[in-house]
Amino acid sequence: MNQLIKDNKMSRQSMRSNDPKKVSGELFTLTYGSLVAQLLKDYENVDDVNRQLERMGYNIGMRLIEDFLARANPGRCYDLRDTADKIQQAFKLYLGVSPSIGSWSPGGDEFSVVLETNPLSEFVELPDHCLGLRYSNILAGVIRGACEMVQLEIMAWFIADQLRGDNVTEIRVKFVKRLEDAIPAGED
Repeated sequence: MNQLIKDNKMSRQSMRSNDPKKVSGELFTLTYGSLVAQLLKDYENVDDVNRQLERMGYNIGMRLIEDFLARANPGRCYDLRDTADKIQQAFKLYLGVSPSIGSWSPGGDEFSVVLETNPLSEFVELPDHCLGLRYSNILAGVIRGACEMVQLEIMAWFIADQLRGDNVTEIRVKFVKRLEDAIPAGED
């Protein structure tokens, strides 16, 4: 019986390792804690770390959007609701979680991305001196960077975090404006 359990665990592990998307998502979540710990050592305070995490996420989002468009072939977004659906799809594709989209503003220009479980914060406990840390701030940056690459200026910020004792992790997304395609000087 013990051998059967061992064999079952090994076969599940080998199946997991054959799926590069699953492996890269797991690798990211496992190494993310080390990244945050290093940033905490490198910077004076958690506000600087929060800014760095958002900036890193922004850069990742700017690059990740091309991969998402190639893999998911999501089609054109005609409004912010379409964009919210694509954000939900991207979370499933890259992190293996399906957030809910809701809490739409009356004007339809703002919504929330709600994660029942946040894979980045699994097995994480914030020390007392880091209570102001927005540990998963990289996610807000990824959303902002990806949206900017498809000509949408948005703001994204955390309003709830399970690491701070909230029931869910919630990222608020607000539409700012459509960006015009920039034409390089001399090519008009």
